[in-house]
Amino acid sequence: MTTDVPLFLGLDLSTQGLKAVLINEDSDVVHESSVRFDQDLPHYGTTNGAIIGPEEGQATSPVKMWLEAFDLIMERMKAAGVDFQRILAISGDGQQHGSVFWSGEAEHLLAHLDPSKSLADQLSPSAFTLQNSPIWQDSSTTRECREIEDAIGGPQALADLTGSRAYERFTGTQIRKIKRTDPERYRATSRISLVSSFMPSLFLGKIAPIEISDASGMNLMNVLTYKWDDKLLEICGGPELRTKLGPEPVAGGTVLGRISSWWVERWQFNPECVIAPFTGDNPATVVALSAPGDAILSLGTSTTLLLSIPPSDTPPKRFTTSHLLAHPTTYDAHIAMLCYKNGALAREQVRNKYADRNWTKFNELVEQTPPGNNGILGFYFPLYEIIPPNVLGNFFFSISDYPKTIKRLEETQVPPSSHPRAILESQFLSIRSRIQAILPPHAPPLQRLVICGGSSANPTIRQLAADVFNMKVYVAGQEGAAEGGAQLARYAWWREMNGGRGTFEELRALGGEEERMKCVAEPRVKSGSVYTALVEPYRECEKRVVDICSRRDW
Repeated sequence: MTTDVPLFLGLDLSTQGLKAVLINEDSDVVHESSVRFDQDLPHYGTTNGAIIGPEEGQATSPVKMWLEAFDLIMERMKAAGVDFQRILAISGDGQQHGSVFWSGEAEHLLAHLDPSKSLADQLSPSAFTLQNSPIWQDSSTTRECREIEDAIGGPQALADLTGSRAYERFTGTQIRKIKRTDPERYRATSRISLVSSFMPSLFLGKIAPIEISDASGMNLMNVLTYKWDDKLLEICGGPELRTKLGPEPVAGGTVLGRISSWWVERWQFNPECVIAPFTGDNPATVVALSAPGDAILSLGTSTTLLLSIPPSDTPPKRFTTSHLLAHPTTYDAHIAMLCYKNGALAREQVRNKYADRNWTKFNELVEQTPPGNNGILGFYFPLYEIIPPNVLGNFFFSISDYPKTIKRLEETQVPPSSHPRAILESQFLSIRSRIQAILPPHAPPLQRLVICGGSSANPTIRQLAADVFNMKVYVAGQEGAAEGGAQLARYAWWREMNGGRGTFEELRALGGEEERMKCVAEPRVKSGSVYTALVEPYRECEKRVVDICSRRDW
């Protein structure tokens, strides 16, 4: 590393570990370090970073483990030769929905850290009222979900207000449960942070405000005004919750303050290093991989679509089966998120059963069948699905005579060679059928589809995605949420250098980052028209699947 080039640090505190990424002014990644909780800090007894139980559905992580991970990752960066003096800004991301409950002593302890002692030794346990933090895997708050929705007027009313219906993992439901089951500890809590605002608090030496994009996953913030909603605060935590949450959520790209003296004296950080708001892991991935007008399709164990929606006079619609988040860098822009359980698992089951467990054979079968699959639509749900909700099983239809008739088929009536194309088309059509509903009227067409995850390396899947979505498909490098955090740090520093002016897109253009994206597939005109015509019959068949499942006696 050259000694005079500024660096920007991004930190990603996920469920399973803490990762650090350093980038330079050209956005090149120049260093990575990581801590794996189970392997590097086994004395906390976590499995994949979490403690399950003792209550049914309960999932937590020890706050002290996170603190020790910060101490350890600094040691590893120092051992690797990182010059902390060159780091001019820090940001990052945390696993979404997780929360940290601070004690009345926390602010004093943060402000008076002794540089001869570690974070873990000085802050735990005294700075926290809950030593184990609720995390996104928690599903113990079903009662609270129903109570919140009932109090606000139902699931759609809550989604219209906050961007999502009530979910067990969301912070508002967790707060309501803690207030109900442990009122003394709740009263003793002075502030409540998300994981993403807990992290900059350590660097600032004071409790940081919550950032707008991550606040969208709490069921507490109005997703259009970016302000805490008084009625929801009252429902979830009583009149005192506003004080416990702190100021209104803040936008990315702002400067929260300079790094505290503990970091300067213990690790020789530059005292002028700025601390920017940290965000959630999904918004940070959007920052790393896309811009407004792009969509990210993650083809992993689950399938996730992250859709960057540019600012518009008409706000995006909100649905009970998807999430709407504030955008972390572009004010008045949003991110829509669709999550499907049956991603790679369903594709692999079809591959195993109909393509001899072989991806090459699977691809050949896809390419041997025409777009539209000779009028056969297939639905594959080995797990209870989220979108559409509560469907399970395999379902097949012939739409050759649509709109005249739709004929349900038995699996034995479907040619074995049709299944590989059927599963890809149905998974992608499910997403495409919802994109248009999410986008505001007269929204400009989406520009790019950026794909990532395990299946994104498959050239046949890339091409079919380009055809179904009628968009060019791009892949990027291995950047993830931590790199997105480093970009947020760089953005805050750059804006401060420019007197608080400039957009993230302007900064990105300066860095030549578009060159890092590689176009790997382009839509074929004839295929695109086939899939445009398939959206309506797909919707009709999906409705039939939902109806069949609702009438089953499970």
